[in-house]
Amino acid sequence: MREHKAIRCVLVQDLVLLRQGLRRLLEDEPGLEVVAEAGNTAEALRAVYEHRPEVVIADAGVFACGRAQAEQIILEESPKSTVIFLPASNEAEAWPTASQNSKHALRQTSAEELVKMIREAAGVETVAVSSAISEFPLDELASRRRVLTAREREVLKLLAEGRTVRSVAAILGLSVKTVDAHKFNLMRKLGIHNKAELVMWAIQKKVVKLPVNF
Repeated sequence: MREHKAIRCVLVQDLVLLRQGLRRLLEDEPGLEVVAEAGNTAEALRAVYEHRPEVVIADAGVFACGRAQAEQIILEESPKSTVIFLPASNEAEAWPTASQNSKHALRQTSAEELVKMIREAAGVETVAVSSAISEFPLDELASRRRVLTAREREVLKLLAEGRTVRSVAAILGLSVKTVDAHKFNLMRKLGIHNKAELVMWAIQKKVVKLPVNF
């Protein structure tokens, strides 16, 4: 079981908007990490070889071949990975399973079902939600113009506790660049311009219980 280690995923999809949307969806889920994206065969094989992810989420059409052959190509680079194939709009809903290392998302598969497939593919049945999410007063954000994502709430709470961007990245298993992006987004959404304002807002909204040094 992989209870405390993020499930590393590689996304293979040539449509940039779809790929970026899928990445945002997955990164908002606790315990999931998108380590690389790819829009063509060369990028996909390079990313799979470099990261050896637990799960590869792929559009087989990127490889310009059938699913069985696409799976074989991926597994040659990372034998322990599991491949989840995304549906194409011009094909049937049912396909024979290439092997035990592949799964098929149907066109009517929901985001929740896809996340469940990823966890099952990586051998994870349940994931504990961090206290950063469970203790956050969601109702305090409901009146805001835009609601923070789960990941942004995690970053907000840790920063308000006085942690640095680098330490937040280490705690959440993310890159410093990713944490910086989340910090920028949450501050923009909340109309906050510096860390002092962020801490004051967090104290007022009881995100953190005590003043912190910053």
